[in-house]
Amino acid sequence: MRVLVPASQRRTSEELADGLDFAVGDAAAKRSAFWTKLVLSGIIAVAGVIGDSTATVIGAMIVAPLSTPILGIGLGITTGAAGLIGRSVLTVVAGVAVVTALGFVFAQLLPNPLNVLTNSQVLGRTSPTLMDLLAALATGLVGAIAVTRRDVGDVLPGVAIAISLVPPLAVAGVCLGSGAPGLAVGAGVLFASNVLAMIITSTLVFVSAGYARAAGKFRTRRGYAYLVLAVALVVVAVPMIVNSMSSIWTEQISTAARQWIGDVPGAVVTDVTLHGNTATVSILSPELLPPIAELQDTVDGLLPWSPDVVVLHTVGGRITGTG
Repeated sequence: MRVLVPASQRRTSEELADGLDFAVGDAAAKRSAFWTKLVLSGIIAVAGVIGDSTATVIGAMIVAPLSTPILGIGLGITTGAAGLIGRSVLTVVAGVAVVTALGFVFAQLLPNPLNVLTNSQVLGRTSPTLMDLLAALATGLVGAIAVTRRDVGDVLPGVAIAISLVPPLAVAGVCLGSGAPGLAVGAGVLFASNVLAMIITSTLVFVSAGYARAAGKFRTRRGYAYLVLAVALVVVAVPMIVNSMSSIWTEQISTAARQWIGDVPGAVVTDVTLHGNTATVSILSPELLPPIAELQDTVDGLLPWSPDVVVLHTVGGRITGTG
């Protein structure tokens, strides 16, 4: 920790509190700046999600100020400041409600909200995997180090982009407004994992950097907070593990399907989805396909359970624009 947060560059406890606690210093100005930036970043994120614009969504990430109260929770746990924890949690919860509501309202204005559910901004944030959690932990570590060191604050915009706090909330709101609560839950899991990762890593950094030394009498309370964070992390990790395994199984089914149609001229696998006990394989082919029972037997041997294989066969072929 002396290498990651050297004493010569370490911020004081007062400096950290001034940056992460909205009740310290000019509280009115801090709250005004926070809510102004949050609402604007929420609108930008929703617009980027609806318009399927990666550049616009990245802009929303940079503007988003949600990392401040989240890091404030970590500092509150470290120093035993129950008031800071409470204020920060309420701010995060209110921020979640505001951005989700913006997404819901904007979805009502769309002529066909179901079209939004197929764009890359939505699909990329509704099935988080363990790799997303790993990335969030690493990004949270960088963010925590950045706020404790005076000389690396310039990395915070990159942290804001990587941790992705507001876009998943925008996706959740749009999905709720489009009548897809299941997808909204997936986006909510991604947001929750990012928040937990940032709280856990910031707490570890703050404690290791020595900010908890003056809070010895709060050691027991901090232990309870660690337990709550550990339980929450397990709860969030479960669906991410399921999604990770689902991705692996889907790829295995796709490989099996390509081998199954290997002798059919012009046949291609266009999509594979796995939902519960049904594996749906979409195939484009100008000719008849082999017996589906062969593919079913292969899939039964690959997966730990036996999902029903459904083949969607589109008769035809691909036509290029050349010639």
